[in-house]
Amino acid sequence: MRRRLLSLMVAGFMAISLVGCGGAESGATTDSTSTGSAGAASASSGKSIRVVNGKIEVDSQLKKLAEMYEKESGVHVEIESMGGGIDIQGELKAYYQSDNMPDVFVCGGEADFNNWDGLLQDMSDQEWVKDTDAAYVSADGTVGFPYTTEAVGLAYNADILEKAGVDPASITSPAAMKAAFETLDSKKDELGLTAVIGYFAEPVNLYWSTGNHLFGTYLDSGLKREDTTYIDMLNDGGKLDEKRFADFADMVELFNKYSDQALLVSGTYDQQILNFASGKYAFVTQGSWIGATMTTDDKDAYAQAGNFKCGMAPYAFEDGMDTILTNSPSWWAVYKDGNVAEAEAFLQWLTTDPAQEVLVMEAGFISPFKSCTFVANDPFAQTISDYTAAGKTSAWHWLNMTDGYAQNYTGQVFADFASGTIDKDGFIQIFKQVTEQAYAK
Repeated sequence: MRRRLLSLMVAGFMAISLVGCGGAESGATTDSTSTGSAGAASASSGKSIRVVNGKIEVDSQLKKLAEMYEKESGVHVEIESMGGGIDIQGELKAYYQSDNMPDVFVCGGEADFNNWDGLLQDMSDQEWVKDTDAAYVSADGTVGFPYTTEAVGLAYNADILEKAGVDPASITSPAAMKAAFETLDSKKDELGLTAVIGYFAEPVNLYWSTGNHLFGTYLDSGLKREDTTYIDMLNDGGKLDEKRFADFADMVELFNKYSDQALLVSGTYDQQILNFASGKYAFVTQGSWIGATMTTDDKDAYAQAGNFKCGMAPYAFEDGMDTILTNSPSWWAVYKDGNVAEAEAFLQWLTTDPAQEVLVMEAGFISPFKSCTFVANDPFAQTISDYTAAGKTSAWHWLNMTDGYAQNYTGQVFADFASGTIDKDGFIQIFKQVTEQAYAK
């Protein structure tokens, strides 16, 4: 296995690790500054581990945790942060080739984990595994430690829904969703709404929103996290469940009707988030990551709209659907030929209250651990924590779709449906056709 990986590196195979949704992290420098001299700092125990972090914006918080852990355990933790234009997987492969592997390092998904097939520690026996639904599991076992959570759900402005007399907890069926939309539409003027929902189906730059995240609800909404029924069908020659997909199409048709018609097929991501932050839409078809934009780039508009409370309802296109889709944007893996015991102990410590307080309250992470009582200062943190604690989350199996499926095939079909070029029956038939084409290649 080691020869296989080494041959891939020599051949120049480089995979870029993108952390989070919507693109790479900001900044393009590698920070490998440790919390102090490894020799001096580890004098109390003589033990040290090295962690490669892919979110450079939380470098200082992780170094604070490293200092806290060293004081408590005597084990020195060196934090090496990479971000922006850094090809993290490429850097890690170079480390491997030079026999300089870190003990803990970031992996962004299936492709990254596949790079290290057979080289990662199975952490299935660790206590933290019982406390989360977000661990990364492969054929080698539990190989990915989750440190934050992102969610896909029908995001809403709770203040507007309350004023309209709509209870978001009731939206667990197509009929309830339609009734809520109709009520809000009838009160648009008094609520100051431009549209009931900010659903944008622009195909060139927002195909990932429709073709990955929205379609991902067809694959997973209402299912237990381990249920792979519909992704398995999709990956078996591009098969779709006719009834489930027809129900999904009914929901998309509802979104087309009640969206901002001026921007439905031409609007940008920035416009979508700004209008929601400004209180112009009661719902928006984006994930929890927009909270960071609302409280930074759009903070003035959000403040003018009253810094309203946010939440998420299920994409309930069938009766009884009561889950949102959550996942870690990336994980930490442990190199099995490194300092495994010390690395596993450090990761376990990260689930304790002192560490979770720093990760949540200072780094702004939304904890994937059910026992965590801290809630980040983020508009969507509370609702994600509530769904997680209640065990009401489904997985992100859209990550396992064939390459280019949304960008090259289905994004345009969503746009054509939104523009009225095709009706619902046409949407269903053409979606099936392009799906078969995508999986025939």
